[in-house]
Amino acid sequence: MAKKQFKAESKRLLDLMIHSIYTNQEIFLRELISNASDAMDKLCYLSLTNDKVSVNREELAIRIIPNKENNTLTVSDNGIGMDQKALEDNLGVIARSGSLQFKNDMSETEIKPEDIDIIGQFGVGFYSAFMVSESVAVITKPYGSDIAYKWESTGADGYTITECEKDTVGTDIIMTLKKDTEDENYSRFLNDYTLRNLVKKYSDYIRYPIKMDVEKSRPVENKDKDDEPKYETYIENETLNDMVPIWHKQKSEVTDEQYNQFYKDKFFDYEDPIKTIHISTEGVISYEALLFIPSKTPYNYFTKEYEKGLQLYSSGVLIMDKCSDLIPEHFRFVRGVVDSQDLSLNISREMLQQNRQLQVIASSIEKKIKRELSKMLENDREKYQEFFKHFGIQLKYGVVSEYGAHKDNLKDLLLFYSSTEQKPVTLAEYISRMKEEQKYIYYACGETITKIDHLPQTEAIKDKDYEILYLTDEVDDFVMNILHEVEGKELKSVNSDDVVDKEDREAAQEQTKENKDLFDFMKESLAGKVKEVRISEKLKSHPVCLSSEGNISLEMEKYFAQMQSDQHMKAERVLELNAQHPIFNMLKDAYENDKERANKISEMLYNQAMLIAGFSVEDPTAYTDLLCELLSK
Repeated sequence: MAKKQFKAESKRLLDLMIHSIYTNQEIFLRELISNASDAMDKLCYLSLTNDKVSVNREELAIRIIPNKENNTLTVSDNGIGMDQKALEDNLGVIARSGSLQFKNDMSETEIKPEDIDIIGQFGVGFYSAFMVSESVAVITKPYGSDIAYKWESTGADGYTITECEKDTVGTDIIMTLKKDTEDENYSRFLNDYTLRNLVKKYSDYIRYPIKMDVEKSRPVENKDKDDEPKYETYIENETLNDMVPIWHKQKSEVTDEQYNQFYKDKFFDYEDPIKTIHISTEGVISYEALLFIPSKTPYNYFTKEYEKGLQLYSSGVLIMDKCSDLIPEHFRFVRGVVDSQDLSLNISREMLQQNRQLQVIASSIEKKIKRELSKMLENDREKYQEFFKHFGIQLKYGVVSEYGAHKDNLKDLLLFYSSTEQKPVTLAEYISRMKEEQKYIYYACGETITKIDHLPQTEAIKDKDYEILYLTDEVDDFVMNILHEVEGKELKSVNSDDVVDKEDREAAQEQTKENKDLFDFMKESLAGKVKEVRISEKLKSHPVCLSSEGNISLEMEKYFAQMQSDQHMKAERVLELNAQHPIFNMLKDAYENDKERANKISEMLYNQAMLIAGFSVEDPTAYTDLLCELLSK
């Protein structure tokens, strides 16, 4: 029996198959199961065009047979089988797909190739078996023939084909696994637990049952009447896959409990999702998706270990466990699966060839997520507020990212605490309550709602009975700067000079000029800690506050400090004083009569303004000593 050589430079291609094209050894089982599924599909399609071909679909199955004694793993099907020519054409020529040829052949019938849902395209999946095998034998008997054939190969040195005995139609692929080494554990592929997990991971939704004899144990009667429980082992022919994906079912056929259980089993969560989104779309690119919004942030959500992405399937076969291109960063908390028959896969089926297809699906998914969140906001406010408590900051970072490219898509989903409503509100709700003479949407930033409510800068706004948005997230100030305006209403910080009337501003400017010498003295005393000292037009009852000039606000400075980057970005600080407060008269008197005391009062006022603004003072002990000294005199 002469050994035949592979065609089409197959030695080199087979070497690439084993070492380069596939990046994960465990993929081989997915490929062989997919090929077995294709073989049964072909038999079913053939029965549609040939009255002489009879198929009992209930008997079609894929079987996995691990044999630890012989160190072999067999994947068996009762599909269409192959004759000698098909063996030579399909297994003797690498990168020639029998499934693809079958599709083309069927074009001569009434069935269109695009209507034939067969997974294989490239004719390379079979050879992934050599990643884990020393040798591979294929025993096959084609439908309608009494002759069976055996194809054998140890790899790139060629193959043999001989006639053999086989009782049933179909194909058995028998892999003699490589010996274990220090670096590789091939024998794990004979373990029931490993095989079950690989089927669940990659081939759970193959439409035919994938069966395996599994050794199990069960309790038996303890005839000895001692305390030790007795068990017996038995073999059960177990079906490893679910076959019909839950996302293929009609929404009316699936209960909330089934959705929730699928989510918890699939994504290892203990709690039900706060929202389930079931999508079935037909168009330029058809796809189905089942998406979930978790009820809480995953434990590693804000760490580098967390990976965004949706599971991507092609005709029920897992292609990527986390396809990040399917979900935008601002919706990275969404988990789920996407299944499409229209994807153009690369030769290993591990990656995609055309980003355009993914982009179409991703764009559709983003719109549907936005629509469902908007519905939740409108129809179930309590649930939405619970969602926003966990993932609202992600939406805010989405507004800021990419220079505000997504702000218009996300602004309607944002919630901010209202000073008047005393609960989270949307920007649209704020605008609907604005007074007729009110020009701006006012906001204030701080560590907590209570601290913000006590900020001196809020007094001027409150006196006019205007609503203020209280912002406590570190990214909020950036969000407001990126949004800039909503529905023609400009967003203004309470620190802005524009929040007061023109008359008050002009009066404050005049008083600042009158006290220029005092303020120059204070700037010098504070040794460059502030850019400017001036009379405040915003303060009413409080003596002092800290504001900023330029593009960097005080809240931005805090944010950059938390980032611990090399860039020490600081705001240009302005110390604002209340000319109507008694402490200001004390300061003026000290400046005229006791410069040293004026210097100490300046230091005290600056530290007070720092504390009010949420900064820590450089030397708390020195500050308290200074305060006690001033109070004692």
